[in-house]
Amino acid sequence: MSYKAEIPYGAYWSTPFSRWQGSLAGLHSVRLAAHVTKGELARRDIDPAQFDFGVLGTSVPQKHSFYGLPWLGAMVGAHNAAGPSIGQACATSVRCVLTGAQEIETGNADAALLVACDRTSNGPHIYYPAPSGPGGTGDSEDWVMGNFSCDPNGRHAMVVTAENVAARHGITTAEQHEVVLRRTEQYRAALANDRAFQRRYMVSPFDVPTPNFRKTATTLDGDEGITLSTAEGLARLRPVVEGGSVTFGGQTHPADGNAAIIMATPEKAREMSTDKSIRIRVLGFGSARAEMAYMPEAVVPAAQKALKAANLTIADMDAINSHNPFAVSDILFARETGADLDKMNNYGCSLIWGHPQGPTGMRSVIELIEELAIRGGGYGLFEGCAAGDTAMAVVIQVSDG
Repeated sequence: MSYKAEIPYGAYWSTPFSRWQGSLAGLHSVRLAAHVTKGELARRDIDPAQFDFGVLGTSVPQKHSFYGLPWLGAMVGAHNAAGPSIGQACATSVRCVLTGAQEIETGNADAALLVACDRTSNGPHIYYPAPSGPGGTGDSEDWVMGNFSCDPNGRHAMVVTAENVAARHGITTAEQHEVVLRRTEQYRAALANDRAFQRRYMVSPFDVPTPNFRKTATTLDGDEGITLSTAEGLARLRPVVEGGSVTFGGQTHPADGNAAIIMATPEKAREMSTDKSIRIRVLGFGSARAEMAYMPEAVVPAAQKALKAANLTIADMDAINSHNPFAVSDILFARETGADLDKMNNYGCSLIWGHPQGPTGMRSVIELIEELAIRGGGYGLFEGCAAGDTAMAVVIQVSDG
């Protein structure tokens, strides 16, 4: 099927992603997202008052984030926009896009502002009061570190899900490292010619504000804290889990950043597009859940559902991007679907540029759009797994306007 909602060409952006405890570590993620969004709307001469719907995608609580999208909307001047805050770990972005598409499809909105942001750095330590507990003491958790290391369903760490899949499907460390080297090579392609590909969508150079948002603390010209792996460096790494196969080189790193996409009716999308000869449509979504502690497996049924909804096959895809927290994820996906492992993620992926959770998938969808635009159009698939052994996928089409 084809949804009524379209994405105006160029009406999207992403900050550079900064490795955790980097230049964005001290900034309130929602306020930073509002700061960036306000500037990017102004740069595109898009009046924020025209948004009648919005979604804030975020998975790490920040002070006052209870007020969610209405607060962000107020900060950017989108005073007419109502809508939810959504958190589905690394599936947050696709869930935001689906929610925006559904709102426009039902006629409840004409223009939707979808903003995803997270700061894994300095995640909150949360205390849960329990007056009836022993001595009146409550419970607590480190929101980021505690949940990375323990899925409450099985009491296992995230890396265990990759190890389980690697063991079940016979995926070796050597295979994983081959994928890491290929993804590193592809990320380098996005850095070529003074980062020509990334400059198509990234806020760059990015002036990092001070915590009061009144001055510039530093300037980032691209992602911060990236490790560009080499065969020699990977060969020195041992598996993180004793007896396992996944090394630190074969998995992504936590990061900070934000990204945004605008969706609108075809008429409004054309008005907001920076190139009216390019049309971007969403054709199908998929959501799935795998067996407990086998998270990377969930991307396969999610992608299959999205392709079925779009009435297309994997062979019809001109470009495929993934959220791959582990190299295992891409290997399994290619084996199970017949996708060309070497031609996925042609300009980078979260395995290399990091994992800020909420905006991770949104940046990948934006890069998918730009790759298809460079190709002169075509069909694209994004898929990615998320905490709780879930995954989401979306199929888009870029064509002549």
